[in-house]
Amino acid sequence: MTVPLVQVDAFADRPFAGNPAAVCLLEGPADEAWMQAVAAEMNLSETAFLHRDGTGYALRWFTPVAEVALCGHATLASAHALWERGRAAAGRPIDFGTLSGVLTAWRDGDSIVMDFPATPAEAADAPAGLGEALGLVPRWTGRSRFDWLVEAASPEEVAGARPDIAALAAVGGRGVILTAAGGRDGADVTSRYFAPAFGIPEDPVTGSAHCALGPLWAGRLGRERLVCHQASARGGTVGVQLRGDRVLLSGRAVTVLEGRLAAGPPRRSG
Repeated sequence: MTVPLVQVDAFADRPFAGNPAAVCLLEGPADEAWMQAVAAEMNLSETAFLHRDGTGYALRWFTPVAEVALCGHATLASAHALWERGRAAAGRPIDFGTLSGVLTAWRDGDSIVMDFPATPAEAADAPAGLGEALGLVPRWTGRSRFDWLVEAASPEEVAGARPDIAALAAVGGRGVILTAAGGRDGADVTSRYFAPAFGIPEDPVTGSAHCALGPLWAGRLGRERLVCHQASARGGTVGVQLRGDRVLLSGRAVTVLEGRLAAGPPRRSG
């Protein structure tokens, strides 16, 4: 059995920008070991696996080395792939059942909007070696449900950081978000994201990181709507709107590859 696969650049308005995600369009639940093997083969930050489940879709995300509980760019890529291939009604929202509950995506003009849980960070002392691994002196550190947050002195310090990736892998948690207020082209917030312990030395554009960045900077800047720039080599823009304990993330997406996996999931016995 072959499986349709789409590779999508998420949080991008042109090919070869933003964050690439592979989307596997399954007929039903698949073996976890097979999904992990596919994700390792694709070797992208995340590979999404989804199948119809009632009126919505069941969705899981895998990095090259592990399953994750929340992923923004691969959810955006999944919604884009479903609409583009006619598997979801063009004018209707899509509900995704995930490890982080139901996530809903809908279209707003050329953008896709996603309703995600907020994961606000609490101030916390930096673990030993975090500043040294980033090569800077943090202005503030905090801990969210998933990640460490580190505030740098300026957007330029964020963009210019050359972290010790091996040292960051030992920090603990899913990853490290490096951030500062302001940014290029009038951005409200600049960030970068590193998750080497999950097989991602630096993620190009990280939707789920903005579930923590949104609450942090909305409070500090006194506004609910933010334009956030992730300053990786590929770069990307994430629209953020804080709504209580939820965060609306928005961005665009572009398909760059369509094909089929020749090695489909193993058949289930019984």
